[in-house]
Amino acid sequence: MGELDGVRIGVTAERRADDLISALLRYGAQVRHAPTITIVPLAEDPELRLSTEAVLAAPVAFTAVTTGAGFRGWLAAADGWGLKDDLFTALGASRIFARGPKAVGAVRGMGLREDFSAPGESNAELFDALVAAGVENERVAVQLHGAPLPEFTDRLVGAEVVAVQPYRWHSPADTAPVLSLAHDIVSAEVDALVFTSAPAATNFLTLTAPTGAHDALRRGAVKTFCVGPVTAAPLEAAGIPTHQPERQRLGALVKLVVSTLGSA
Repeated sequence: MGELDGVRIGVTAERRADDLISALLRYGAQVRHAPTITIVPLAEDPELRLSTEAVLAAPVAFTAVTTGAGFRGWLAAADGWGLKDDLFTALGASRIFARGPKAVGAVRGMGLREDFSAPGESNAELFDALVAAGVENERVAVQLHGAPLPEFTDRLVGAEVVAVQPYRWHSPADTAPVLSLAHDIVSAEVDALVFTSAPAATNFLTLTAPTGAHDALRRGAVKTFCVGPVTAAPLEAAGIPTHQPERQRLGALVKLVVSTLGSA
């Protein structure tokens, strides 16, 4: 018998969904997979290539790395375009500011070194440090993940900000699984939802707005789990309470689901 036997969980992720689903199944959960976004393949993304070429057009003084996966994906795409060596040289000549251990791991894994790592793994800390470092009249490359961050990048007053956005996304071609999951939320046929990215949470809210699912989530009739505060932000802004692990990791998220919903 698994700790999650009989527990019905909706998973909204596309990226690393198999890892998350497999972990929940090992504990006996019944999993409904309803991806709320589709990721644009990096190597086929013309906007990513254009922004990469913009980074290379002139020296960069600072680089902000917001996610490890996004940074690695960006370098991999650049490699496919024959631009990796140039990009490596350009970023290596800049001061690299990273949002926590996963971003640091990606930076160091590429043979680069960071000047700063946000101790709380937050974008607020990352951009506070950039502002304090003095970016006015400097070029700053900002690696985003899934969505623009104007509330942070707009704070880099006087800087020339070159935004690079690996993992752009759009709505899935087939939204039926998401709408079916929303129906199950309203009819109390699911016990929990799990989110691993802010774009997935944001588009879930958009796609399910007419369904009544939001009210059920606000009441806590279905528990909502998020891998961290960035993922939780759009849900909490909509009045939906969330549960988050202390460490922003997939394994910690699964453990929290088990400890919250699992049988004694």
